[in-house]
Amino acid sequence: MLSYRETCDYLFTKTPQFEKTGASAYKPGLATTEALDEHLGHPHRQYRTIHVAGTNGKGSTCHTLAAILQEAGMRVGLFTSPHLVNFRERIKVNGEMCSEEYVVDFVEKHRCFFEPLQPSFFELTTAMALEYFAEKEVDVAVIETGLGGRLDSTNIIRPDLCIITNISLDHTDLLGKTLAEIASEKAGIMKPGVPCVVGETLPETLPVFEATARRVGCPLVKAEEYKDKVLQGELLGDCQEKNMRTILTAVETLRTLPHYDITPTAIESGIAQVCELTGLRGRWQTLAETPLTLCDVGHNPGAWQYLGTRLKRIAAERRLHIVFGMVSDKDIDTVLGMLPQTAEYYWTQADSHRAIPASEVCAKALRHGLMGKTYATVKEAYAAAREAAAEEDCIFIGGSCYVVSDLLSSLQKTY
Repeated sequence: MLSYRETCDYLFTKTPQFEKTGASAYKPGLATTEALDEHLGHPHRQYRTIHVAGTNGKGSTCHTLAAILQEAGMRVGLFTSPHLVNFRERIKVNGEMCSEEYVVDFVEKHRCFFEPLQPSFFELTTAMALEYFAEKEVDVAVIETGLGGRLDSTNIIRPDLCIITNISLDHTDLLGKTLAEIASEKAGIMKPGVPCVVGETLPETLPVFEATARRVGCPLVKAEEYKDKVLQGELLGDCQEKNMRTILTAVETLRTLPHYDITPTAIESGIAQVCELTGLRGRWQTLAETPLTLCDVGHNPGAWQYLGTRLKRIAAERRLHIVFGMVSDKDIDTVLGMLPQTAEYYWTQADSHRAIPASEVCAKALRHGLMGKTYATVKEAYAAAREAAAEEDCIFIGGSCYVVSDLLSSLQKTY
């Protein structure tokens, strides 16, 4: 039998992984997932589910909802991606990662069946998560889509609630070139009779959501119409107010359904302790106080309209050092145009085939008037920033989930 490390190596190398190789690993359609689900006996039918799609804010929304449901006394499964340091971050029950033994046993037990199917990494991971939640007898599982919605592997579930956080231009090579096309893909998670909370609408996306909801027979709930006070949670950042409005609208919708006895105390407690309860990381996360060191996984223009504004405010008050890199399928020029001109930059690249070489990032940045040096690894770039920063300065690391992942992995040696 393979060890846990060998099993992870097998998963990372033998199944196409979008995080590493990009579009070549994307398998649209549900046939493989449905075959895996049939083989496992449809485990997701043994518990309730909540399905979350959208361009930005999915992870924060999923983790905060899971925290609230935990505080309401429920046993909660949580399936999210990508992981930052440890593969098992993707599959949790009440904030605890699935065990190494489970990962090894799942692959060993089902390998003869799934190898001929040649599933993608995400298809296999989805099946692993759905089976795990059944084994652990969860009351409800919060399930984040991987990419899109309509053809996403997770779209085999029949949820109690669907959530679409927002729509912006991302993965345009796979999901569509316009906001309306992307919205249509995300709206593919709508199910007949299942309420769908939409966190944020635009003139281009609202007609798509309304038309899909009418066609499917799905009650549409707009978070923008939420009237109550938006609570301040543990998660910080300008984008979190809109996320919180989405989350609170989702909770209010759940409270109208059977089996969701969620008290105001559970809501407040879950929001206040989301990181502790679920292990969420990488969302305007403080890594050190002296110098103030922050990281964030925001990686597209939709996220950077908030991150850029926040960093410009910091740059106006203190010397700011930014460790930055992106991957090749993102709109780097638009994001670079949102970065503060006065910061000192440390251009780098994540350990991924999709990463834009640091030299190319540097060349593009120069065209935006951004000055800095290049570093071969995130670890080297961060070390240089720490060496240059005074105690009263601020260091920010971001631009990509994989930049943050490399940083956290270098700080916390784990597999």
